[in-house]
Amino acid sequence: MRFSGLRVLKEGLTGNKGWGPHWRDPAPKPAYDIVIIGGGGHGLATAFYLAKEHGLRNVAVLEKGYLGGGNVGRNTTIVRANYYLPGNSEFYSHSLKLWEGLEQELNYNVMHSQRGVLNLFHSDGQRDAFVRRGNAMINQGDDAELLDREGVRKHLPYLDFDQARFPIYGGLLHWRGGTARHDAVAWGYARGASERGVDLIQNCEVTGIDIENGHVTGVQTSRGAIRARKVAIVTAGRSGQVAAMAGIRLPIESHILQAFVTEGLKPVIDNVVSFGMGHFYISQSDKGGLVFGGDLDFYPSYAQRGNLPTQEHVMEAAMTLMPMIGKARVLRSWGGIMDMTPDGSPIIDRSDIGGLYLDCGWCYGGFKAVPGSGFALAHLLATDRPHDSAAKLRLNRFRDGVGLMDEEGTGAQHNLH
Repeated sequence: MRFSGLRVLKEGLTGNKGWGPHWRDPAPKPAYDIVIIGGGGHGLATAFYLAKEHGLRNVAVLEKGYLGGGNVGRNTTIVRANYYLPGNSEFYSHSLKLWEGLEQELNYNVMHSQRGVLNLFHSDGQRDAFVRRGNAMINQGDDAELLDREGVRKHLPYLDFDQARFPIYGGLLHWRGGTARHDAVAWGYARGASERGVDLIQNCEVTGIDIENGHVTGVQTSRGAIRARKVAIVTAGRSGQVAAMAGIRLPIESHILQAFVTEGLKPVIDNVVSFGMGHFYISQSDKGGLVFGGDLDFYPSYAQRGNLPTQEHVMEAAMTLMPMIGKARVLRSWGGIMDMTPDGSPIIDRSDIGGLYLDCGWCYGGFKAVPGSGFALAHLLATDRPHDSAAKLRLNRFRDGVGLMDEEGTGAQHNLH
């Protein structure tokens, strides 16, 4: 079943009776070549690229709940490639290139909107830092444009430019950044993987990982044992818990990141805007709601909800940057479980157990990394060699200290990244 304008028109005129399910709902087989634990964006993208790029179709994605019910559906939908350090820079650059062709590749509307990401700066020191970051982005082959105060005012006239504490000096504009529809990304990858023969198995909780003589042999699930030659843990904020089933202690803490959306408003915010003196970022959805977020709740938790002091902190940052937002009503808030590493950068690597692979530690960058992560992990699973874009995302950098990528320059405290 392919989507097209003509097909939509035909179905609309015939009562929409010709649409079928977007993916199959198979029962688990006794054995697979590869089992992917986690049916979120990264797991589904990995399955898709295994089938599409490497011809590996005897693959199962095991999801405890329903597909796309975790972090891929609980974020602020931002897509960008404005990273500074080697390792992150080439990875997110590659991911953005995949984003730009994703709708054609999946034949699915993920509502990718390259509306531009504008990071504000509020001091001479921040300006210097953004100049360096912009040059690094350009050297990587991505776009960056430095705006002065009036340049920002031209794009964002509704900001409070003259506040005494945090006057706006300018901003770094990344035009190819933007947003996408989070649910549609999961659905598109699920549909593409299922069409290529991958089994997507929902309501199938992994309860154990079988290991013999230092090599993985399969998994135990709520729907029975499943044998596998290779197993990938792709479970975001639950990575530490799942890895513990194999006796692995990951260098990860799980923290809650809250997000908020207001009532629908007329179009007012064209770009994604990030406040430089408070961790606050905002965009406007296609339905008109203002979607925004801020800092972590700063204590480890597996709850998918946050606390009131952090909500107050985010609202204060919003009011400081754009006082007009005080007139909007917040409809709802939610929380995603962030898998935070000590250097704020992710892991795509083999574990010390043969046949067991890891994709975790995405911190704030999980959604924008979905295509790049899936592509790189699929390459690793198929070839046992890291993809060039993810060559520096090694697990053992936390063991030997070589190749740490502290993007924020905040040290080894997980929740400061």
